[in-house]
Amino acid sequence: MKEAFLQAIPVLNKIESAGYEAYFVGGAVRDFLLGKEIADVDIATSATPEELKSIFSKTLDVGIEHGTVVVLFNGIPYEVTTFRTEAEYLDFRRPSEVQFIRSLEEDLKRRDFTMNAIAMDRHGKFIDPFGGKKAIEERVIRTVGNPDERFTEDALRMMRAVRFYSQLSFEIEKSTYEALSSLAHLLEKIAVERKLAEFEKLLAGWNRMMALKIIGETGLYKYLPQMSAFQKQLCSSANYHAEGLTGEEMWGLLTCLFDIDQAGAESFFKSWKLPVKKTRKILSILKWIRYRSDNEWDAYSLYQAGRESLLSAEKIRNVLQHTDLKRNTDNLMELYNTLPIKQRSELQLTGNDLMNWFGKPPGAWIKADLEKAENAVLKGELRNSNESIREWLMKCNQNLGKN
Repeated sequence: MKEAFLQAIPVLNKIESAGYEAYFVGGAVRDFLLGKEIADVDIATSATPEELKSIFSKTLDVGIEHGTVVVLFNGIPYEVTTFRTEAEYLDFRRPSEVQFIRSLEEDLKRRDFTMNAIAMDRHGKFIDPFGGKKAIEERVIRTVGNPDERFTEDALRMMRAVRFYSQLSFEIEKSTYEALSSLAHLLEKIAVERKLAEFEKLLAGWNRMMALKIIGETGLYKYLPQMSAFQKQLCSSANYHAEGLTGEEMWGLLTCLFDIDQAGAESFFKSWKLPVKKTRKILSILKWIRYRSDNEWDAYSLYQAGRESLLSAEKIRNVLQHTDLKRNTDNLMELYNTLPIKQRSELQLTGNDLMNWFGKPPGAWIKADLEKAENAVLKGELRNSNESIREWLMKCNQNLGKN
């Protein structure tokens, strides 16, 4: 048994000693069966939140209305959730009522996919009433029970199905896949933030390009922010090999596949509610992809782009051109590493230096002289030392005066 489970067994013991049932559930059990690393473990129990709070001295009410209490045990937080059933769902996203129950099987029955509906006791024995282990062995994503019912309960489960397809490279079972197409419109009811969380996990998955194709084929794309016009591009995305791209680079690749210009890209990212910092990084990458369509890298463009943007731009270009992801990148890094300065702060010149040397007040001339010196240093025409720059600028200004 994995260390994460072993550390949590005393929590199960304590709940059971008080007369209740307790099991490991959810993604941790699934990942254990897949031989993956276990990050956090989730626990399900027949004890109610109030009963849990009487068992443990340190608890946090993080989702008590849904039956979840965080138990702090030996300095580790554990989410412990009471067995529950859920009444009719509102707006295809949240249950109108949660009822606490004492049956593990009924609790597992409300979960999304069979691979996520497996419990494990403290001895390592699996409770698997819906064939989750078999689904994992067969590498199949299958809903617990009727897929129409599961997706109608929470439409985000459709995005989760494609996300798991991307992460695990499992096949989506036929009736589950058909329900993605017939119920895609329900995704319209889901908040952008929830869609984004699943889509970013999809973009980080190993099988992401095929997952994007499924987004296009099933019609889910129509209900994702500003994607309704890009079915063709999504369906052909599987023709590109994007292994090795980061999440930000994947957003950049998508924008290129959709042939969205800079202004359109800003609007696209805003519609997805991407964080401002991430948006800026992606827009910088796109700027240099456009630059590279008409230009080769030189010292000044390498300097302006910076290490991250230039590498990302080159990697995305390689994907679009169906060439090796790292083509040119080693050579570019060699060139970049030979630059005398990598950022403006390394230039041995400040605005105060300029005002002291020339006895002039602040103005646009300072920026012009800084850029002039910066360019000369990057071209190797000028040594990056304060004295060398001063002499060079004095000479430049004298020549300017003669003209």
